[in-house]
Amino acid sequence: MATMTITSTTHEAWGLLAIDGELDLSTSPELRDALMALGTDHERIAIELRAVTFMDSTALGVIVAAMKRARERGGELALVGPNGSPRKVLSITALDQIVPIVDDPAGLAGVA
Repeated sequence: MATMTITSTTHEAWGLLAIDGELDLSTSPELRDALMALGTDHERIAIELRAVTFMDSTALGVIVAAMKRARERGGELALVGPNGSPRKVLSITALDQIVPIVDDPAGLAGVA
């Protein structure tokens, strides 16, 4: 079973979830719940993926659903610092063409 920790903070106008570990079938419900909770307080949500070592299609589905919810409410969802396996998954699925991706939280200032 995969392990993951989530830390919720804010960065300027953004609600920020910092994820550490693996995003897969076993951890996706916790990610979904954290995104739902953060979305009640913030229109703009960022998911920091710099410490994520693995991401599967279940996690992608959670991210896409959160992006849709944010945009329906006039907000935005962005990803921060995906690399390695998660970056490859985002590229293969072309999600990197749909969701704004920045290298670090400071880059969120440039997301429309």
